[in-house]
Amino acid sequence: MKKKKGNISDLILRYLILVLVAIPNLWLFYLVFTPLTSYPVYWLLNIFYDASLLNNNVVLLNQAISIELIEACIAGSAYYLLLILNLSTPGIKFNKRIKFIAISFLVFLAVNILRIFILSLIAVSGSSFFDITHRIFWYALSTVFVVAIWFAEVKTFKIKAIPFYSDIKFLYKNTR
Repeated sequence: MKKKKGNISDLILRYLILVLVAIPNLWLFYLVFTPLTSYPVYWLLNIFYDASLLNNNVVLLNQAISIELIEACIAGSAYYLLLILNLSTPGIKFNKRIKFIAISFLVFLAVNILRIFILSLIAVSGSSFFDITHRIFWYALSTVFVVAIWFAEVKTFKIKAIPFYSDIKFLYKNTR
C-alpha cells in the first residue's frame, strides 16, 4: 500500500509542476532562456560582424542589420514539451530526472543557438534561401529536434516507461 501511495503522490506532484509552469504563459522559460540564447548568438555573430546586443533580444550587425529574437526564436514551448515528456514519464528517480531535464535543456539550447546563428548568417548574406530555410527550421526541424533529443535521452538513460500512457495504465490498474 505504501508503494502505491508514493506513486500517486509522485504522479500528482509531477503533473502539478507541469500545470504551475504553464499557467503564467511559460514566462519562466522565456525569462531563463532569452538571455541564455541571445548572448551566445550575439557572441558568435560578433566574431564575424560588428555586433551589438540591444534590449537583451535584438542583435544589431554592422549598425545596419537587426535580428530580433522573438519568443518563437527562444522556443519556450519546445523547452516545455521536453519538460512535459520528462515529467509525464513515471519511475525516474529524482536525481536522474533532474539530470535528464538539465541535459535535454542544454542540448536543445545548443541546437537552438546554432540554428539562430546559421539563420542569421543566411539572412545577412542576403540569400534568397533565407525564407525557405527559416520555414523548414520552424515547421519541421524544431519538432524533429525535440523528438530526437527525447529519444536519445530515453536510450541513454534506459527509460522504459511511456509518457502519459504509463501513468494512465497505473491509475487504471489501481482503480479496479
